[in-house]
Amino acid sequence: MSILIVGVNHKTAPVAIREKVSFAPDSMSAALRSAHQVVPENLILSTCNRTEIYAASHQQQPVETLVGWLANWHNIPADQLLPYLYIHQQDDAVRHALRVACGLDSLVLGEPQILGQLKSALQAATDNAVTGNHLNKLMQHAFSTAKRIRTQTSIGANPISVAFAAVSLAKQIFSKLEKQTALLIGAGETIELVGKHLATNHIGKILVANRSVDKAQKLATEYGGKGIGLQDIGEYLPQADIVISSTAAPVPILGKGTVERALKIRKHRPMFMVDIAVPRDIEQEVAELDDVYLYTVDDLQSVIEENLQSRRAAAEQAEGMVLEEVDKFMDWLRAQDHMDTIRQYRAHAERLRQEVFEKATTMLHNGKSAEETLQFLAHTLTNKLSHDATQAMHHAARNGDHQLLAHARILFNLSPTDTSDQHP
Repeated sequence: MSILIVGVNHKTAPVAIREKVSFAPDSMSAALRSAHQVVPENLILSTCNRTEIYAASHQQQPVETLVGWLANWHNIPADQLLPYLYIHQQDDAVRHALRVACGLDSLVLGEPQILGQLKSALQAATDNAVTGNHLNKLMQHAFSTAKRIRTQTSIGANPISVAFAAVSLAKQIFSKLEKQTALLIGAGETIELVGKHLATNHIGKILVANRSVDKAQKLATEYGGKGIGLQDIGEYLPQADIVISSTAAPVPILGKGTVERALKIRKHRPMFMVDIAVPRDIEQEVAELDDVYLYTVDDLQSVIEENLQSRRAAAEQAEGMVLEEVDKFMDWLRAQDHMDTIRQYRAHAERLRQEVFEKATTMLHNGKSAEETLQFLAHTLTNKLSHDATQAMHHAARNGDHQLLAHARILFNLSPTDTSDQHP
């Protein structure tokens, strides 16, 4: 069985490339079914920091096939995409999957969100019937490895995330947040975390904008804030000192013109904006405006770097544990590759049993005694079951194949003898 991962992440590609190959939630089912035409098992992980296709196939899957599919789906020439791609196969792919699940490959070392995103990716693949035994096993192994590492190391100590970094950066701009108003766009897990960090830092007021006003209000209520619809952002934007956006919208939600109008109403009081989304929620031209501090997920790296020291020793320990778990999975995978041999052997034995049983039954019907029939059955079945193996061992002995004879002793649970019996 061949395991293959093709993808881009925050290390290999800038946000301008990552947003081009991201998969919107409403297109995920169609994408999974399309990829299923190329590989028998697949799942797609698409977040703000990475897009990865996990595949399993009984044949060695040509890398070009999966790369070509990814490029075609997003209407990008393959040669333009290749410089940003990483490709992992077999044990390298397994190691990568486990490192992703454990947060060892994340922008924020050890962050836990990716594990939930990976579980959602598996659920989507399962719902669309495009995954199977091998990817299911790989994902379950990745989840259990992540649990082991979080339990046995301090990789998750100290809250560090993109949300945490965004709020930390806001504190650098405004010093204290008690008098500031924050506008959060979206209502997903990242925005929830942003809200919690802002509340912890005593933000003055929180506005939450979402396509669903009810969902926005539900989240805003947790922090004593107000929920609004996306169409109302222009009206409330002048109030916002801090804007943090993370949606799955395929096109920008905030344009330069809208922000420019808000700045005039604010009399050019500075506005701090963080665009965590991929594709971007805020037009990049907004950064050209005076009095606007616009950051993307890539800009948060320096903030995050300051908070990593406590996790690096734990990460080294975790890397060793990942290698152990890779070996375990590869042992299982190799065993699966040989299961067909086992199934064929058992089917062969079953055919011989049925054949001899039918002959013995005929003997009884023809008046043969039970003892004579049982003798025939035992003798014939023994000969048939041992015939092929005996012939192979005779051939090995004549040709001096001592290794096969040694393996035969293990296979048939024979007691060891001196080597003289290996010669006819």
